[in-house]
Amino acid sequence: MRLLIPTLLLPAAALSDTGFDGTWKTNMESLETTGKPVVLLLAGGEYTCSSCNPPYTVKADGAEHRVTGQPYFDIAKVRVTGPNSADIVLKQGSKELVRFSDTVSADGTMLTSKVTNLAGVQTVTDELTAKRVAAAPADSHPLSGSWVEQRHVGGDLRPVQYRMTAEGFEMRWNGQSYDAKFDGREYPVAGDPGKTTVSLKKIDDATVEETDHRQGKVVDEIRLALAEDGNTITVIDKDIARGQTVTYTLEKQH
Repeated sequence: MRLLIPTLLLPAAALSDTGFDGTWKTNMESLETTGKPVVLLLAGGEYTCSSCNPPYTVKADGAEHRVTGQPYFDIAKVRVTGPNSADIVLKQGSKELVRFSDTVSADGTMLTSKVTNLAGVQTVTDELTAKRVAAAPADSHPLSGSWVEQRHVGGDLRPVQYRMTAEGFEMRWNGQSYDAKFDGREYPVAGDPGKTTVSLKKIDDATVEETDHRQGKVVDEIRLALAEDGNTITVIDKDIARGQTVTYTLEKQH
């Protein structure tokens, strides 16, 4: 998608027998993204996300335009809302999945993106800032250029539930779920608009590795490591499709 990778599909599982079992909430301040920047161009009446996988271009006229090859959306609507701002709405069929309300600072160096994700049963929100690392081309909107995420300044990604057994791992998050075994086979993520499948490997009682598949390709490699005190899980999500790594901490809810 774009600046917020974790909001459409959190790696994840639900209840209580092992250290993983229970409900977990993302520590928003712990979210960190490294790797390739987000590269955008808003110029000549068109919007291009060249860092998206695959890249796409649509007219920035506020109308709905068809997009092909994207697992989570087939319609994009881009509207310039001001000299330093724009809204990007992504839909799958008639359903709006995510909306980005982006504003660039007066000096052009910082981008604030407010994200509203409607893909699940409850609305998921995030607000983050990104730093410019490449200038906007001449005669383009300030949103254009390359951006690297700095920090998350608000939002609610909704809690996730995990349950681990000797045979496998379960996940429940905002209407999405899987029940997969540690056998290397692919299992579907129910409720995921991108039709993701997961395969799992149990490293030990405190470490699980998840591989996400989409459109016949491996798109994410995720490692969940339970702390010795059982109160936090460190998540390292290697987003192969976008060349980024997202790390964050989940905190157990008591």
